[in-house]
Amino acid sequence: MTLISRIETFIVAPRWLFVRVETDSGIVGWGEATCEGRSETVRTAVGQLSELLIGRDALRIEDHWQVMTKGSFYRGGPILASAVSGLDQALWDIAGKHFNTPVHQLLGGHVRDRIRMYGWVGGDEPNEVADQISAQLEVGLTAVKMNASGRMSPVASVAEIDGVIRRVAAARQVLGDHRDVAVDFHGRFSLANARRVAPLLEPFRPFFLEEPVVPENTHLLREFTSSTTTPVSTGERLYNRQEFLPALQAGIAVAQPDLSHAGGITEVRKIAALAEVYEVQLAPHCPLGPLAPHCPLGPLALAACLQVGFATPNFLIQEQSIGIHYNQGAEVLDYVVDKTPFKFVNGHIERLTGPGLGVEIDEAVVRAADKRGHAWRGPVWRHPDGSFAEW
Repeated sequence: MTLISRIETFIVAPRWLFVRVETDSGIVGWGEATCEGRSETVRTAVGQLSELLIGRDALRIEDHWQVMTKGSFYRGGPILASAVSGLDQALWDIAGKHFNTPVHQLLGGHVRDRIRMYGWVGGDEPNEVADQISAQLEVGLTAVKMNASGRMSPVASVAEIDGVIRRVAAARQVLGDHRDVAVDFHGRFSLANARRVAPLLEPFRPFFLEEPVVPENTHLLREFTSSTTTPVSTGERLYNRQEFLPALQAGIAVAQPDLSHAGGITEVRKIAALAEVYEVQLAPHCPLGPLAPHCPLGPLALAACLQVGFATPNFLIQEQSIGIHYNQGAEVLDYVVDKTPFKFVNGHIERLTGPGLGVEIDEAVVRAADKRGHAWRGPVWRHPDGSFAEW
């Protein structure tokens, strides 16, 4: 047996929580349990879950996942699911290193040789959107994602709606007919606003429209999917198969679980299998930048996403934020020893071949960053009348 001997956590800039799991044989696995603005809380949860793992066989991943997720009367939610996710990733990393093979090989072997990538672009004005998209195209990407808007009134004004249309139109003009733009509603739209805007965006052929309603209103999702011919995506704030099921039944086209929130590799693989039953594609959430309401997940989460992608038939595309201008304090690959596996080749990342997650973490840099720490908190938005605005 390969017994788990020590578990550590590291809070590092820009706002990530890394998990390090060590075994008695000297194998070390890394995972990412980042939960934006709640890393300290998740760190405590990892510490409590560690009591269930220390002294146990690291290779019994499924059993550990069952115990961590179902071993308490009160369970679920983003804090616990994020803690489980980081530990689960680290255990898969250990298994890959133990057998000297990439995780995707343990998941059944690769079904593709490369994964298409997309990046996020900001910009409040059409010309800013155009400039940022041009920058992403220069690094070789063939797809981008943009926010539909910032704050939205419950019943949007003509100016708010026209602002969305102008920005997406500017994106399409830069991208042409052979590249893609996804539009993220970010749960900021009321259902009425989302249904009003979606048909107006159809001439620009968005790749997909993301999170048209907040996750607690998934019961409203079918009303949106039935109002547009554009593919609809959601899932970054859904944490297990049970929460995804109503969204799948509502007619989404793309499921977007987050491997650092939705139970890690173990659960996301099961979500992917469930999605396949509904002819839904997988595009894991791994987003944005530190000035946005939530952060880019780091190199470990990205590597975990890619490992799942190489072994998952219904995998569509992977979100990432390598080199994004929002990464202030640390770049996605700053904690990685060898950056070459994450090089873009014609808008794709080639199959990772290293053992485990396929990424080697610079432990000294991580430990130094943890001493500096970070304490990022999400913004509070308000409408002009002073009432709270969701982001």
